[in-house]
Amino acid sequence: MLRLLARLNIDPYLLLLVSTVGLASVLPARGMWAGIAGGAADAGIALLFFLHGAKLSRQAILDGARAWKLHLTVASLTFGIFPLIGLGVSAIPGLEPSLAMGVLYLTLLPSTVQSSIAFTAIAGGNVAAAVCSASFSNLAGIFLTPVLTAVFITGKTQGFSTVPIIAIAVQLLLPFVAGHLLRPWIGGFVQKHKKLVGYTDRGSILLVVYTAFGAAVLEGLWQKVTLAELGLIAALSLGILAVVMVVGNVLGRVLGFNHADRIVILFCGSKKSLATGVPLAGVLFPPAQVGAIILPLMFFHQIQLMVCAVLARRMAAQAEAEGDPVAAE
Repeated sequence: MLRLLARLNIDPYLLLLVSTVGLASVLPARGMWAGIAGGAADAGIALLFFLHGAKLSRQAILDGARAWKLHLTVASLTFGIFPLIGLGVSAIPGLEPSLAMGVLYLTLLPSTVQSSIAFTAIAGGNVAAAVCSASFSNLAGIFLTPVLTAVFITGKTQGFSTVPIIAIAVQLLLPFVAGHLLRPWIGGFVQKHKKLVGYTDRGSILLVVYTAFGAAVLEGLWQKVTLAELGLIAALSLGILAVVMVVGNVLGRVLGFNHADRIVILFCGSKKSLATGVPLAGVLFPPAQVGAIILPLMFFHQIQLMVCAVLARRMAAQAEAEGDPVAAE
C-alpha cells in the first residue's frame, strides 16, 4: 500500500488528514470532550515547538547568517511575493469569505523544513543552505506571520489586538526557547530519536485539525462550502505555486546565483508549512473559523509535495544524465 502511494506521489499522511477531517465531520468533539481535545492539542503543539527548539543548533544559525543574500531572496518570496499573490487571489468574487481568508492566510506562512531540505537534496542543490534557509523561515514565521495576519486579515475584521501575540509567545515561542536553551542536555536525545519529533509533529497537527474542523462543522462549515469551491481552492493552489516557482527561478538567475543555490530558492521559497500554519491559526482566529481557514492550506500542502517531488526527480535525472549531479554554473 505504501509503495502504491509513493508511486502516485501521495503522502500517506494526507490520508490521515482526510480521515481526521472525516471523523471531525461525523463525530465532532462536543461539550466536555471539546475542552479535553483542545487541551490535548495545545499541549501537543507546545511539546512540538519545544522539540524543534532543541533540534536547532546555534552553529546552524551562525553558518546560515553567512549566506544572507540567499536567505533574503527566499524570504522575499515567502513573506513578500506570496502575500501579494494572496491578496489578489483572495479578492476573487464569489469565494466563500472564510475560504478566501484561508487562501490569504496560507500565503503569509513560513516555508516548510523537512520537505524543503529533502527536495533540495534529491535535486542536487545546496543542502546546507537549505537547512539554514528553511529553519530561519520557520523561526521568522513565528513573529512575521502574526504581524502579517494582523495587517491583512484580523486587523481589518476584528481590530488590532496584542492578545494573539501574547498567546503565541506563551504557547509557541516560550517552549521553543526553552527547548533551545536545554539543547546541551537534551539535544543528543532528540537527534537520536528523530521519529519522536516526527510523531509529535504529525500527531499534534491531527489533534488541531480534529478540534478545528469539529468546531467548524458544528458552526455549519459543510453547509457553507460547496464542491465547486473546493475544486476552485485546488486550482488556485496550483496556480499560486506555479507563479511563485516561476518568479523564484527568474530571481535566482537575475541575481546571479549558481545552480545549487537556485535549487534552494526554488524548493524553499515555494513551500508553506502545515506544521506551523495549523497551530498558529488556532491562536490567531476564533475556533469556529479555524477549520475553513486551514482547508486551503491542506490542499496547498499536498499539491506542493506532489509538484516538487516530480520536479526534484526530473532535475536529479537530468543532472545524472549530464554526469554532474551537483552542477554549478
